[in-house]
Amino acid sequence: MFERPEGIENCRIWVDGCFDFAHHHAGAMLQARQLGKELYVGVHSDEDILINKGPTVMRLDERITAVEACKWTTKAIPDAPYVTDPKFMDKYGCPYVVHGDDITTDANGEDCYQEVKDLGRFVVVKRTPNISTTDLVGRMLLMSKEHHYPTIAKSTEKLLSEDNLDRFKRYATDQTGLKPGSGVYLNRGEALEEIVAPFGNKDDNNVVYIDGGFDLFHPGHIEVLKIAHEEAGKLGAKVIVGIHDDAVVNEYKGLNYPIMNILERALCVLQCRYVDGIILGAPYKPTPEFLKKLGKSKIVKVYHGPTEIDEGVYDEIDPSIFGKIGKHKYDNMNTEFIVNRVLANKQAYEERQKRKGWKAEVEKKLKENEK
Repeated sequence: MFERPEGIENCRIWVDGCFDFAHHHAGAMLQARQLGKELYVGVHSDEDILINKGPTVMRLDERITAVEACKWTTKAIPDAPYVTDPKFMDKYGCPYVVHGDDITTDANGEDCYQEVKDLGRFVVVKRTPNISTTDLVGRMLLMSKEHHYPTIAKSTEKLLSEDNLDRFKRYATDQTGLKPGSGVYLNRGEALEEIVAPFGNKDDNNVVYIDGGFDLFHPGHIEVLKIAHEEAGKLGAKVIVGIHDDAVVNEYKGLNYPIMNILERALCVLQCRYVDGIILGAPYKPTPEFLKKLGKSKIVKVYHGPTEIDEGVYDEIDPSIFGKIGKHKYDNMNTEFIVNRVLANKQAYEERQKRKGWKAEVEKKLKENEK
């Protein structure tokens, strides 16, 4: 068990990082938030990351948008130094920095947290087994499909493994990370199966429903969910998000899409502050029969984002409750946009992948020296 400083539960906690595809760091952010009363998240600049790690996929403003959307974040701080500086932490009233039980190094192979470790201001949590940006870029470059899960209609054994159920429960917690929050449901059979119970009675709510693949969960998705959440607030409703399984996404997107499997996509959506519940394995075409599975809840709105709609997808939805979310700050961004960004800079990202291997060896040696 890792040591906890006395009184940390009353402190503002600091975490920092690149947060490129920020949601995969949500497990560490959750653990940090559970330790204190607030969580401040320092986000490194594009320039600092380029020097110390290689090119980012997502720009600073996009990474800040993603960090701010995480329900466990109290405040996102841009341009945090790559090597954690206690003076910078002091500026924001954070006595402790939290990090996983792995080593992170700068461009010179030095431990980024050595100074705060020496000052006794470093708190360790267990590293969460999440996919990294390096893994995602690898999938884009290699066009692999090995990460896909079987279709939910055939098997849920892998998706609902003991480890995955535990992660769904943790990611479904409220903004403190300690109490029940969002609901998690599985669309299989005649009724929705409740995987994680939400806070309160799910049948007493008005519901705003929105669905999609949510692949590479990005600012375009976040802005749509934020708008849906704002509209839901006006209607006294909760936002329930339907997530298509890997086979469905691959059927309508082709190639090796989705880049992220249904578990990874579901956890990304679940950590978002604008979401009250998710449905795993939602159909590509929502029907009145499917929406009735939400029980006694009244569907007050069904939304689609600003992306093009395939013909007939929403034909069976009452036009009076269907809405298309219009223009927003990131309406030009979709999954292909990000993949093309990576492929356009293929050589730079391949160099980053090699560099990651070198850094991993250095970090492994530093870790061994700490034991």
